[in-house]
Amino acid sequence: MPPRVSPTQSRGSTGGGRGRGAPRGRGAGPAGGGRGGAPAGGGDGLPTSGAHITTIGVKRTAWGTSGRVIPLFTNHFAVKIPEEVIHHYDVISPSEKTLPARLNMQLIERLQTVSAPQVFTPKAVYDGRKNMFAARKLPLGDSDSQEFDVTLDAGPPASGATGATPGRGPKIYKIRLTHVAQINPEVLSRFLEGKQSHDNTVLTAITALNVVIRMEPTMKYPFNVRSFFTNQETKDIGSGIELWRGYFQSVRPAVGKMLINVDISTGTMYKPGPLIGLCLEFLGQRDPHVLAPTRGFPDRERTRLQRFISGIRVTTTSPGQQPQAGRGARTPRVVRKISSFGANGLTFTMRDGASMTVAQYFQRTYNYTLRYPDIICVEVGSGALIPLELCTVGPGQIMRKQVPPEKTKDVLDFATKKPQDRLGSIRNGLGVLAYGQSEYVRQFGMYVEANAQPLSFNARVLQPPTLKYGQNSKQATIVPRDGAWNMIDKQFFLPAKIDRWVVVVYEREQRFNQNTAREMVQGLITACRAVGIPVKEQDPIIRHENPQGRMADQLRAAGSACGQKNGGMMPDLIVVVLPENGADIYQAVKHFGDVSAGVATQCLKSMKCSRAKPQYYANVCLKINVKLGGINTIPDPRSVSILTDPHNPTIVMGADVIHPAPGSDGRPSFTALVANVDSDTAKYIADCRVQTSRQELIEDLEVMSERMLTMYMQYRKMVEKKANVEPKRIIFYRDGVSEGQFKQVLEFELPMLQNACKKLRIKPKITVIVVGKRHHVRFFPQRPGDADRSGNCPAGTVVDKEVVHPLESDFYLQSHAGLLGTSRPAHYSLLHDENSFTPDGLQALSFALCHVYARSTRSVSIPAPVYYADIVCARAKNHYDPQAGLDFSDSATRDESAADKQLEDFRKAFKPLHARMEKVMYFS
Repeated sequence: MPPRVSPTQSRGSTGGGRGRGAPRGRGAGPAGGGRGGAPAGGGDGLPTSGAHITTIGVKRTAWGTSGRVIPLFTNHFAVKIPEEVIHHYDVISPSEKTLPARLNMQLIERLQTVSAPQVFTPKAVYDGRKNMFAARKLPLGDSDSQEFDVTLDAGPPASGATGATPGRGPKIYKIRLTHVAQINPEVLSRFLEGKQSHDNTVLTAITALNVVIRMEPTMKYPFNVRSFFTNQETKDIGSGIELWRGYFQSVRPAVGKMLINVDISTGTMYKPGPLIGLCLEFLGQRDPHVLAPTRGFPDRERTRLQRFISGIRVTTTSPGQQPQAGRGARTPRVVRKISSFGANGLTFTMRDGASMTVAQYFQRTYNYTLRYPDIICVEVGSGALIPLELCTVGPGQIMRKQVPPEKTKDVLDFATKKPQDRLGSIRNGLGVLAYGQSEYVRQFGMYVEANAQPLSFNARVLQPPTLKYGQNSKQATIVPRDGAWNMIDKQFFLPAKIDRWVVVVYEREQRFNQNTAREMVQGLITACRAVGIPVKEQDPIIRHENPQGRMADQLRAAGSACGQKNGGMMPDLIVVVLPENGADIYQAVKHFGDVSAGVATQCLKSMKCSRAKPQYYANVCLKINVKLGGINTIPDPRSVSILTDPHNPTIVMGADVIHPAPGSDGRPSFTALVANVDSDTAKYIADCRVQTSRQELIEDLEVMSERMLTMYMQYRKMVEKKANVEPKRIIFYRDGVSEGQFKQVLEFELPMLQNACKKLRIKPKITVIVVGKRHHVRFFPQRPGDADRSGNCPAGTVVDKEVVHPLESDFYLQSHAGLLGTSRPAHYSLLHDENSFTPDGLQALSFALCHVYARSTRSVSIPAPVYYADIVCARAKNHYDPQAGLDFSDSATRDESAADKQLEDFRKAFKPLHARMEKVMYFS
């Protein structure tokens, strides 16, 4: 039953919670902040400075002050925390394997209402895994531990399946509860005031409060960790998928108070109804006979369908009958896989040793002739084979798989809401959450006002950095406005040059003929001239190629032709025109350019570059220039002296890890490290590696960072001719780690970075900052005049009070201008700081780095090196030869040994970057 794993990590969750709670005390004060809203331990809301208050990250010592003040709302609501001791129980079942959280919840509900209601009055709350919390101590005897037998009333045994065993009673689940700790809310109250360390006791207390607020909706609605979904607002997006509007909720500690973070979320659900209809809709077909292997149902499509419906729960009915109230509804069965043969070609052996097909079984046992005897069957968890036509998909089943790429736009359209609309939905969500009506919330003494308003406070808007362009620009510097600027009258700070180049077109000639290609060439040359890139070859070779051919050979031939035309010199750049849906061609082009040949490649979509406007080509030039070694723009050294101080050479690194899709065993994770080599933090290089699947910490960080530091010093010495080549400061931005992994970053990754410095005999001061994007904190301007054109907070909005950590140094920065929907600020957590940055200094340099992203003339949502690390990870598959036949789909590999072998195959086949690409921003 409930497995022995830690609950979902968040700032409010615990990895263990084994520590005994503090002795019974006075309980916690109101939500307004400790004792009647008194300031926290250090005065002005700062934590107590004493060494006895320990933290994982850097302890907060000051607040930021720079920038203009604007009033905001945020999607947080004040909550009064309990005053009585909470009892923590471990929930285990030694005889059970891991069960789904949904089934675990049903078992505990059954235990509390049917099996032992006398024990659970009032009811306890349960997290679906191993943690139970009770508002009073449960009467479990002297040992504080008791085992219970629980059954789910399954009704009569399921029929309509081969392998059904008649006459078997309902399954008995054994559940043992053991009292493990008392949680005194006084500890939590002291933590909020900055007088208590962020230890296991605090983590467990916050976990308990989260379990309390989620218990009621979890029992009523489909749920997914911290969100639940209702069918009040839905959208059918085709392919057998429905979208449901949901609500996210999380109890989070803040400075002097406890808050509930409420947001809207989106759930992808399987469309309910007959399973056969779902399968057909997913495949885009109408005739059930297309599912028949004997009629040419392709194995590739069968595998794709199996990937889609594996894990779905179906109910079966007796053949030829409709479900009857109280009788026909069976216990749902979980689909494991799809048969390779139809029901009339699928044989199995009966107990008496006789063989028969699935179709014959239903004919003889139920006198039922299958309507579609030649189409596939599903195999459910028990091993039984059930014809598709006898299966029904129940409503509200979350699809825990990646949304097909062609449906991403539909999901975004449904999920996207303008700021004021989103805030309105969040306010309405309080009615759905109905904290006041939850028996669990009331019993634990938590309280949220019925007409509670979103938290209101003052934020600051930072001044953007001045950006510097080339000396030949009519306007050499510009200060961004509303997170954007343009390239009018500006040339690149350091333009590259194009001596030789070639164009390869993979679009059909009828759609993209020679005239269109020449127009495109002329548009690109004109744009290059405008930004200062000299193009020597004005009439490059244009070749149409067959996309079904071997692309590496075609591109090599195009390069050779360019070389023959230009005195044997290979091209500086290959421009490739792609047809629609040309992802495979793109991957082959990038593998050829970045890995095999070491030549810059620029792909253009035929639909976009056909008769394109100058603005389009100007944007393309942003990418081409840095791929050829140029620099587009730099922050003016005078406006960000903290980054460009000549006495303190600074290297900024961005690191990220990307993992395979859920269920994709045998696929590796990929890591990326990106760092600047120049003094202006504008020119970056990258390293990408393959590592153990779903390993979050970067295994090769020492080698990767040593390489970055070496190339940084080489560039300063050989290109910039600096006397002091060694970096004095390293600013390490780490993306993608959850708050529960901060300690591991400090214990595992920081020492590797320090070891790399030791090997190179340098002693820079290191600052480690984690950048988080996967959170539900949102900000909304109170005054229309403070909003940007999209209704969002202006670029540069920073928040380091009210909704931040009670002890540790963190802040939220919304560095980009809004486009669609409600902008998400990035969350910065300072884990280690030998440079002793002030809050204003750290916030200013982070904001400045959001302006050096080479691909656009807009500030971006996270610092450029982190953004680049994301991109490098996403492009990792380009390191594999497209001809090698490795499967990058998100299909599941069930066999563990096969998964291990496949992982090793991925490791061996990963090819390093070409030496010529190591020094340029090939990833732009």
